[in-house]
Amino acid sequence: MPMSCLGYRLAVATFAILFALPASAQLAPPSAKPAVPKTTAPKTNAPKTTAPKATALSPRAASCHNGASFDRFLADVKQQAVAAGVSQRTIAEASPYLVYDQGIVNRDRGQRVFGQLFTEFAGRMAAPYRMQNGQQHIKTHAAAFARAEKEYGVPPAVIAAFWGLESDFGVNMGNLPTLKSLVSLAYDCRRSEMFVGETIAALKIIDRGDLHPDEMIGSWAGELGQTQFLPVHYVNYAVDYDGDGRRDLLRSEDDVIGSTANYIANGLKWRRGEPWLEEIKVPSSLPWDQTDLTVQQPRSKWAQLGVTYPDGRPLPSDNLAGSVLLPMGRFGPAFMAYPNFAAYTEWNNSLIYSTTAGYLASRIAGAAPMRKPSQPVAQLPFNELKQLQQLLVQAGFNVGKVDGVLGQQSRAAVKAMQIKFGLPADSWPTAELLARMRGGTAQAQPAGTVR
Repeated sequence: MPMSCLGYRLAVATFAILFALPASAQLAPPSAKPAVPKTTAPKTNAPKTTAPKATALSPRAASCHNGASFDRFLADVKQQAVAAGVSQRTIAEASPYLVYDQGIVNRDRGQRVFGQLFTEFAGRMAAPYRMQNGQQHIKTHAAAFARAEKEYGVPPAVIAAFWGLESDFGVNMGNLPTLKSLVSLAYDCRRSEMFVGETIAALKIIDRGDLHPDEMIGSWAGELGQTQFLPVHYVNYAVDYDGDGRRDLLRSEDDVIGSTANYIANGLKWRRGEPWLEEIKVPSSLPWDQTDLTVQQPRSKWAQLGVTYPDGRPLPSDNLAGSVLLPMGRFGPAFMAYPNFAAYTEWNNSLIYSTTAGYLASRIAGAAPMRKPSQPVAQLPFNELKQLQQLLVQAGFNVGKVDGVLGQQSRAAVKAMQIKFGLPADSWPTAELLARMRGGTAQAQPAGTVR
């Protein structure tokens, strides 16, 4: 799960970064269409690595540990692990892999979050080949998917969409030693407490016999398996679905399916039998300030306001709550996000990722492709987004970091200023809003458009 690269999932329950792309290599779209994974029996031999060597320490790394060296810090982590029930045997077995790597820390600190239009991201990540691959995996592993839906209430398409996005069904799980990544990030001061907990959880995975230290290979942020579980989630939600006595999320497709369903149902509080995301068509008269994930109305109310399905069919006149989601403003795609969509934003709080995951799941389940915008949707370039944030700060808004990335705080501020200036309050930053805030009369020219 990619959240560890953007901020700890369980500590953030809001709908945060609109344009933040997951930093894990697994989430980057392939430069070419990846090979379709084989659907034969799981491999019998696990991927293995030799024990890594330590690299030079950063002089800044120990500032939050009272100047303690890495060795002293690691000794304390091992003591905490033993107190948490990890055996001395496991500590000894894992010790050669518990080394510091400054390159991992540099990678974490150097994450670049950049803007991208939802239609571009979804066009690559929810491409037809990934939809078809998801449908094929549902057929190939029909028994496990059926069992998971019966036990946990999570539809196969929802599981398959995360499986495809996170690793292309096991093709791209990462290639770095997990223990080295975790302990390096634990020693660094940015998210030390979080990664100490993840390191201890990884040791518990070894201790209960699920994986050996040399099998633990994954992303640079310490995520494991075909749906990229953080070790804490691995410990809490992984299940032995194939009955071999181990919870193996690297090689066992059955374990992947059951464990992912368990996490979605019990960790993310999935609501059995309810939808998650549907494309809709919105009228030009819609009160745009109501188009927000924080605003929920019964479908009957949205229907009264003129919201329909894309083909013009009316929404059901019932009391099922939903929010109108406009990831690119009023001229872009429109979706009805139901309470189950919260599971997506908790899986990854990047709105562009969570909306893509929900859309891909709907496509795997048989929904039609998303309609193209009826007109070009202008996107402010990075430098103008950053200037807009600076102007919002000067106007008294808290937008978080002024970084040219439109997060939820920036979106809320944009909406407030749109209301102030009498503009359609759809939270989408426009050249007109920027010009108004600059105090000029001429509209700034956007750098580009997308059709």
